[in-house]
Amino acid sequence: MSGISSIVARENCESYLIFQGETGLGAGFRTFLYFLGLAYCFLGLSAITARFFRSMESVVSHSRKVVDIDPCTGAEVIRYEKVWNFTIADISLLAFGTSFPQISLATIDAIRNLGNLYAGGLGPGTLVGSAAFDLFPIHAVCVVVPKAGELKKIADIGVWLVELFWSFWAYIWLYIILEVWTPNVITLWEALLTVLQYAFLLIHAYAQDKRWPYFSLPFPRSERPEDWVPAEVVTGKHDTYPCNECSNILEVGEDENKNVVDIFSIHSESGLGPKYQKVPGIDETPEPSNKDFQENMISQDHHVFAIWRQQFVDAVKLESTESRKLKNIYLRLARILWQLILAPWRLLFAFVPPYHIAHGWVAFIGSLIFISAIAYVVTKLTDLISCVTGINPYVIAFTALASGTSWPDLVASKIAAERQITADSAIANITCSNSVNIYVGIGVPWLIDTAYNFFVYKEPLRIENAAGLSFSLLVFFSTSVGCIAVLVIRRLTLGAELGGPRLWAWITCAFFILLWLIFVVLSSLKVSDII
Repeated sequence: MSGISSIVARENCESYLIFQGETGLGAGFRTFLYFLGLAYCFLGLSAITARFFRSMESVVSHSRKVVDIDPCTGAEVIRYEKVWNFTIADISLLAFGTSFPQISLATIDAIRNLGNLYAGGLGPGTLVGSAAFDLFPIHAVCVVVPKAGELKKIADIGVWLVELFWSFWAYIWLYIILEVWTPNVITLWEALLTVLQYAFLLIHAYAQDKRWPYFSLPFPRSERPEDWVPAEVVTGKHDTYPCNECSNILEVGEDENKNVVDIFSIHSESGLGPKYQKVPGIDETPEPSNKDFQENMISQDHHVFAIWRQQFVDAVKLESTESRKLKNIYLRLARILWQLILAPWRLLFAFVPPYHIAHGWVAFIGSLIFISAIAYVVTKLTDLISCVTGINPYVIAFTALASGTSWPDLVASKIAAERQITADSAIANITCSNSVNIYVGIGVPWLIDTAYNFFVYKEPLRIENAAGLSFSLLVFFSTSVGCIAVLVIRRLTLGAELGGPRLWAWITCAFFILLWLIFVVLSSLKVSDII
């Protein structure tokens, strides 16, 4: 009973979220309301994910004009090459962006904790729990996503091994600084080294991708798509705009909710109908005169404001063209109700500028700002849930917070597994997100707190439940070995990590979910002093 009481130790909670009258409500009703608010915040994260991926894809697809001289004829040869390297895009934009909810939550927790000699528990607990959610449930989803019999394998096994090494080393490093190097204490130099290792990961992965001598593994690279997001085959009789003729294709006049399901369709080379509008890219525009230049700028400004205005129209639209075609009135009403629930989020996120401005960077940063704001509300709600129910904050972090904040990771890997012809981005997002969680998600908040304590108190940062966190790392490391072993066995027997016969795909999925449940149960019992 004493162990169970350490998980739930209810006492009167005087904290509140919006107004003080909340404290007069019953504990059960308050708990229900706060969990409902937490779920609605996670729904907001899924809504902003669509805009985030749109902007990220625009950033990655950006190309630059390169002029070469033919050595034989002396003529100029013009070619276009991608600005972003695929591997760096996976590790930085994709992994960092999808892990941003956890990073924001941990950073906000650290800032709130400034002046305290002990580190906050929400950030590290959420990030370790998120790592387990990324590795097990997301792998489970990606394995069954491809069509029956379809196999998708990692094309560049060398890059994956580098990413996997740094992912495993991240958790070994965290255990070393928690239990071996300076037990239960984090120093300024340990936090700084943790953050710097993210730069080492980027350099090592880039060296492997470029096959630098002495820095890369001798693994050949098999087929890989020319584009980070391959074109989707769509049949239709509408007018088309080839992707290689314009730098941006923008969605106009259509409900954007379906983009959560298929966010990569903006680079399709097939007919997409009146939903899409060709906008001349700055890089591909020929040398204009001053008058032509001014006219082009005015035209582009007109496109920007027209599309931005359309975002607000789509945000309040409760019925899409597809839903109007439904004959089942109950299904149609259900969709309208769902759109009504999403409407506040969609209206709020309509303020994010169109993703073609500055090659998507403005929308990319704007999306991250909204994600940070939602993460702040999530931290407040989590504190209140812990206060009202008495549930150990680490338990909430391992379960609800880790699952909810990892939703963008799940969306990213699922769609990459569906759309891309290889498994590189789907699996790289998982392994790299785990690395980002430690090197950036834990490293940066600890760097903030250790720097403050070092310069103000001349004291290191102390970890209150270091034993529980270290135990979770050991459990995660042990179960992750089983996960990676299954992927290797699938590669050797089926020839690919994802897809394959439906029976074996579902068996793999069930095994990964079982590993996740083992991690959650054992970690929760340990931090609650039951085991």
